[in-house]
Amino acid sequence: MSGHSHAKTVKRIKEAEAKKRGKAFSKMARVIIMAAREGGGDPANNSKLRLAIEQAKQINMPKENIERAIKRGTGELDAEKLEAVVFEAYGPAKTAIIIEGITDNKNRTLAEIKQILNQYNGKLATEGSVKWMFERKGVITINNEQKTMNKDNLEMEAIDAGADDIHWHGDILNIYTKPEELEKVKKNLEEKGIKIKSSSLDWVAKDMIDVEEKEKESCQKLFEALDENEAVQDIYSNLKI
Repeated sequence: MSGHSHAKTVKRIKEAEAKKRGKAFSKMARVIIMAAREGGGDPANNSKLRLAIEQAKQINMPKENIERAIKRGTGELDAEKLEAVVFEAYGPAKTAIIIEGITDNKNRTLAEIKQILNQYNGKLATEGSVKWMFERKGVITINNEQKTMNKDNLEMEAIDAGADDIHWHGDILNIYTKPEELEKVKKNLEEKGIKIKSSSLDWVAKDMIDVEEKEKESCQKLFEALDENEAVQDIYSNLKI
């Protein structure tokens, strides 16, 4: 019986993973569609699309899914009408939050986001009341868990490549750049033989705030609930993890 029970558990886990993967692919497809719609379907001439494709590959999105999303963006295939949305909010302990999304129905998404925030002790903020606490930056992440490079040497290489700022999270190095210099700095690092884990344009908090562990857990639950929403692409906060 224990073997049978275990098999059922494994099946549930696999189904959950497949569902999560499917949701991630669906969200990524929307990013690709929007990028192709705005700047054309050639990644060589569309930096936003190029970055979206790189991010899709990082989550192992199948090539045919990527190509189909590009064609939907360029109009070669039918696609739902999509628009980008940005919401500013406060979470538990007055944490500041920026929620970016892509939706086919702005009013429905707004109502859903409001409901999630209310459920987890958060509230929607007026436009501009939160965003000023953040800066738009390019963020390049390098995983040095294998200790392939000395930390000091890696820092020097990052600075030499054009980094504005750097920050370690254990063995993970975040390299910050001006938005327009993200690709240049990334290319410089790759030419030095440094393996990039991810690169993206993010909202980075100017100052992080620390809260009690209980409130931190409440914030994490809120972020998880927001992430479950099909329209939500990215969640940024000034919460110190």
